[in-house]
Amino acid sequence: MKTFLDEDFLLQTNTAKRLYHDFAADMPIIDYHCHLPPNEIADDISFDNLTAIWLHGDHYKWRAMRANGVDEHYITGGASDKEKFEQWAATVPYTLRNPLYHWTHLELQRYFGIHSRLMPSTANDIYADCTAQLRSPQNSVRNLITKMNVEVICTTDDPIDSLEHHAKLRASNFGVKVLPAFRPDKAMASENIVTLNKYIDQLEKVADVAIGDLYSYLTALKKRHTYFASNGCTVSDHGIDQVYAEDCTEKEAGDIFAKIRTQQPISGSENVKFKSFMLHQFAIWDYEKGWVQQYHIGAMRNNSTRGFKESGPDTGRDSIGDFHQGRSLSKFLDRLDTDDKLAKTILYNLNPADNELMATMAGNFQDGSVAGKIQWGSAWWFLDQKDGMTKQLNTLSNMGLISRMVGMLTDSRSFLSFPRHEYFRRILCNLFGEDIENGELPNDMEWTGRIIQDICYYNAKNYFDFDKK
Repeated sequence: MKTFLDEDFLLQTNTAKRLYHDFAADMPIIDYHCHLPPNEIADDISFDNLTAIWLHGDHYKWRAMRANGVDEHYITGGASDKEKFEQWAATVPYTLRNPLYHWTHLELQRYFGIHSRLMPSTANDIYADCTAQLRSPQNSVRNLITKMNVEVICTTDDPIDSLEHHAKLRASNFGVKVLPAFRPDKAMASENIVTLNKYIDQLEKVADVAIGDLYSYLTALKKRHTYFASNGCTVSDHGIDQVYAEDCTEKEAGDIFAKIRTQQPISGSENVKFKSFMLHQFAIWDYEKGWVQQYHIGAMRNNSTRGFKESGPDTGRDSIGDFHQGRSLSKFLDRLDTDDKLAKTILYNLNPADNELMATMAGNFQDGSVAGKIQWGSAWWFLDQKDGMTKQLNTLSNMGLISRMVGMLTDSRSFLSFPRHEYFRRILCNLFGEDIENGELPNDMEWTGRIIQDICYYNAKNYFDFDKK
């Protein structure tokens, strides 16, 4: 029987062990999509306790705690940090076979050197030990990042963000590149015209552009797009339930925008048309600047009205959606491809039923200009666990070129999430190792090891070309 979470965790064969330890383990991390707050990196903060860095904002843990019968008072409510941690410690033993069990103990090992299992009987000692370590300057957030061999981080930033913290980081001696990513979801959220108008009012001030019509709106947004580029941004990102690709002329979009700006209701079809127009505009700007565009597709958000009223958005009440993706995604990409304005693109699906669709859709629009120009991104959110990653890697292998994949990302708000790259790399090496030992791949460790290193690091390094920033 193997020991839990030993050095060969998830590695089932000798070949897998060699691939991981000799080729994958020491590769730097390029985390090209996450939700880390740049102000906390810029200020190089230290956390007061383990709850503050581990539970504040982690909706994965919050979902598990609710499912385990924990009252909201101990999750997002007014309980003390120690009380919240105690409830999490009481939940962890019930997360067996959930990725949270692996992640929890990987993070305790990698960041704090703690090999004890977290449970009520060990909670006090673990909390005290980790809290003491976190209060040391050696475990400020920059040091935590450096400890994980991180080379690049791309945060997620709204067009109206000042990027002042990124500027502060560029002026510092921090050895990790921390770059913004342009996320204009709020700028096309026409399903709520009251909220959208408030956003437009903010954009007016930030861009110093009076916005009364579609032209001035696009002018202000493109000004911000250019501002992001001047601050090192080369990546955009969109979190959408589905890709919007309805035909919409500029005049139609202008008429819809006029309704929005004058607080007149728009129809469901007008909402979709406006979203389609805006999404296409953003894609053209990305192409013009040579950016990489990312589309996170398929989340059904804020399902619980009660929960939304209780604790707001992004608190663990989202799920996989069953949206129809194929036709609109094909139409969206094809229009850009036909006009020779299709940027490097990464597609992420949340519904595993869309795996084969995404893998084959990416292949439709490769043009030979860049290896892996259109990427089917790594397993995302509910799918970034052992089974989800394995299925994604196998499907990509069968229907594309896994050798050109740009690897893993954390998509996390936590500074303790970088071991997810290790988790991915171990799963990846195990798949290749099993195939070699089964005689399904040649026993050419030099070549296979190179492919592993490409997937873990070099493909992303070459694809994003952050060295120019």
